[in-house]
Amino acid sequence: MIREIVQVGDPVLRKKCEPVTRFDNDLCLLLDDMKETLKDAEGAGLAAPQVGVPIRAVVVDVEEGYFEFINPIFVWQKGEQYGAEGCLSVRGKAGDVRRPSKVKIVFQDRKGDRYSLVARDFFARAICHELDHLDGVLYTDKADHVRNAD
Repeated sequence: MIREIVQVGDPVLRKKCEPVTRFDNDLCLLLDDMKETLKDAEGAGLAAPQVGVPIRAVVVDVEEGYFEFINPIFVWQKGEQYGAEGCLSVRGKAGDVRRPSKVKIVFQDRKGDRYSLVARDFFARAICHELDHLDGVLYTDKADHVRNAD
């Protein structure tokens, strides 16, 4: 089911999200809906608070593939990249943001199994952007300037 994407100004986007503790059918349905919503919106990532659910879950769909990260935590961040970002919750805007060029995260999957992953370049940028959402941070908080998207 395609869910409504919450827009800037909604307080759920500014909440620090709660960890996922129940790996059940409700979580699976949410993740499935987030995947469908992300594909419909043609985005690179979507965090649970962007669909009004303040839990630590994100989905990312990039060249490297489709990923679900539950309770993700940064292990380390290296390097630097600088570039334009937009957000499905900040329609019509873009801004230039400095991010690490390489990150390592640990996370759980929808069953609760633990994994680690190293991401580079745009994949790293997408992960950083989505994990910020879990702490109530928008890219506009970090951007040098925000402008109307082309």
